[in-house]
Amino acid sequence: WSPELSSDLYRIDGWGAPYFTVNSSGDISVRPHGTDTLPHQEIDLLKVVKKASDPINSGGLGLQLPIVVRFPDVLKNRLESLQSAFDYAVQSEGYEAHYQGVYPVKCNQDRFVVEDIVKFGSGFRFGLEAGSKPELLLAMSSLCKGSSEGLLVCNGFKDAEYISLALVARKLQLNTVIVLEQEEELDLVIDISRKMAVQPVIGLRAKLRTKHSGHFGSTSGEKGKFGLTTTQILRVVRKLKESGMLDCLQLLHFHIGSQIPSTELLADGVGEAAQVYSELVRLGAGMKFIDIGGGLGIDYDGTKSSDSDVSVGYGLQDYASTVVQSVRFVCDRKNVKHPVICSESGRAIVSHHSVLIFEAVSSTTTRSQELSSMSLHSFVEKLNDDARADYRNLSAAAIRGEYDTCMLYADQLKQRCVDQFKDGNLDIEQLAAVDAVCDFVSKAIGAS
Repeated sequence: WSPELSSDLYRIDGWGAPYFTVNSSGDISVRPHGTDTLPHQEIDLLKVVKKASDPINSGGLGLQLPIVVRFPDVLKNRLESLQSAFDYAVQSEGYEAHYQGVYPVKCNQDRFVVEDIVKFGSGFRFGLEAGSKPELLLAMSSLCKGSSEGLLVCNGFKDAEYISLALVARKLQLNTVIVLEQEEELDLVIDISRKMAVQPVIGLRAKLRTKHSGHFGSTSGEKGKFGLTTTQILRVVRKLKESGMLDCLQLLHFHIGSQIPSTELLADGVGEAAQVYSELVRLGAGMKFIDIGGGLGIDYDGTKSSDSDVSVGYGLQDYASTVVQSVRFVCDRKNVKHPVICSESGRAIVSHHSVLIFEAVSSTTTRSQELSSMSLHSFVEKLNDDARADYRNLSAAAIRGEYDTCMLYADQLKQRCVDQFKDGNLDIEQLAAVDAVCDFVSKAIGAS
């Protein structure tokens, strides 16, 4: 065995790159600065766990597993990588506005995580997104120490107390945007802002027609749970105009769904949203921002596949370039000034930065029954003609050394025997015997 074989078995260079790898000792090694990590900066995770869990009298911290180990430098690198990808896309596409990210607090509400994000992101206007009153209080507290240009995006269900709190945040000079997700929220915003003598900045969440059909796309499409339909958007614009507050409408928000699998789907959704944004400009709204929501995916299984719910078929730079190109194309065609682009990437920012470590309390081993030549003969005799043909083909392939063909016939034989068992034509001893045959074949040819 070797570290290389470990790395290959667990596909760590697929899902872990560039933050996790297998070091020469065969342990998981953390690279806190991604590809810029120097050899002496790598962290052996096993040594960290040993230090944390060893008794105090042995020089350890005496902590009990399970424990969560956080790497703030990974968080910093994720923020910088996201910003860098959009900065490059903006520059290369000749885009005439900038990008500024927003971290959705619901993704990880740990105080230290939120405060680190505000601290690391203050140099490039990074803000926070809140979806409830407790999250809004946390975001207000944290953003007081962040960039004055960082957005405080207020999503979620809004009652009078939530809206009042958001307007207080605006009084505190925080760059607060109240995003309408239900049409009736507008009346509350207009009424409370007048009572508090605060000029609100309003956004609205559009319910796009673009549909993310994967596991994480249940909130997308025109039948999604959240956002305003085209008709509702027009009614909101009309009501704001009648109230003399149309200039307060400055942000368009949408969300295709988490783990967007491909840049084709992303381009379709962003393009549709850019059309809505351009129409709002035409109707006289004081538009400045387009918030593309979350959806930047993580490749959890290392397959880099757009057909998997736990993978994505693109990289960070592909994502940023697709967003910028899609917005620029529509705005140029409509002769609309390029908006500031925001995104609410949560899992893409925090997923790599913490590791949950727990103790294995037991293990399971599989022991197959031993087959003598007599019991094997008895087993074959009870097979139906098709299964017996599979067994003969399996034997012939084994003699020829055709290992792939061996596995093919072994799988076929097993399935036929399972079908026979379900039909009541094979007893349980025979079913165990076919398992033993297939296990023997796998071990003999070294298949995993």
